Amino acid sequence: MAYFPQLRLRRLRRTESLRALVRETKVEIGDMVYPLFIVEGSSIKQEIVSMPGVFRFSPDQLPREIEEVAKLGIPAVLLFGIPEHKDEVGSAAYHPEGGIQQAIRIIKQSVPELLVVTDICLCEYTSHGHCGIIVNGYVDNDQTLPLLARTALSHAEAGADIVAPSDMMDGRVKAIREALDEGGFQHIPILAYAAKYASAFYGPFREAAESTPQFGDRRSYQMDPPNLREALREVEQDIAEGADIVMVKPALAYLDVIRRVRDTFDCPLAAYNVSGEYAMVKAAAQQGWLDEKRIVMEILTAIKRAGADIIITYHAKEAANWLKEE
Repeated sequence: MAYFPQLRLRRLRRTESLRALVRETKVEIGDMVYPLFIVEGSSIKQEIVSMPGVFRFSPDQLPREIEEVAKLGIPAVLLFGIPEHKDEVGSAAYHPEGGIQQAIRIIKQSVPELLVVTDICLCEYTSHGHCGIIVNGYVDNDQTLPLLARTALSHAEAGADIVAPSDMMDGRVKAIREALDEGGFQHIPILAYAAKYASAFYGPFREAAESTPQFGDRRSYQMDPPNLREALREVEQDIAEGADIVMVKPALAYLDVIRRVRDTFDCPLAAYNVSGEYAMVKAAAQQGWLDEKRIVMEILTAIKRAGADIIITYHAKEAANWLKEE
């Protein structure tokens, strides 16, 4: 092996053209999914205070936003619903005329080729803010499963391309797969939030989705942040139950988990660059403390380099514009 001075690794860093030629990891527009918050009602477009540049949309306000997303080349959106009415069983989640169901139909009418992924969870729809049915002060896993399956089926019936359960109930992938298959939707894939941690990085999302628990927290069903081996068990279980794509959430503080999942399993892998990660970058950029474009692209590259095939990110539109400029 040659050593300095014969070997000069800086030779390939001298110009941008050389750096681009040998670049090992490249983020592409087609890697990204853009999350959207859907609020029931009409003529609504509200900016989320803790997430500058991110809005809540009523279904009728979606066509312009969707056309912009599609024009940028972003292949998919991920929908979260905020209902007018909440109750103990999250009935608005599976109502055939719910906000998400309306939004799916509008998106498919506006831009049929855009992939619509829908979040499957009850937290935004329950009066208590938890992801399932409460029995004696505790989220009852098995009583929650039929409602998650019912929600997924209603989204498929409305035209969703992919359903994405995020609740972290045991057995929910199997319950959803069975409901979809029995309903004639064998072709609809499941993107499972397989390793979803009980993270402090979700704070801005809970404002956006109005889903803060009214008591306690979600640590009895979302994963404990110190655990990595448990994440592999969760992913293995979801794949066994029928998940077509698995996800690690959050992304930035869990790059090691993304890498271990990538090295262990062959199925497509998504990572969620979550609201707190987005908000921190935006806040620092507004103060002039960092270069927003460079830091965003560095973060997205790190997520891709760790092994993610798909990156769900609120930066998607900005990143797509920057990539088009290159």
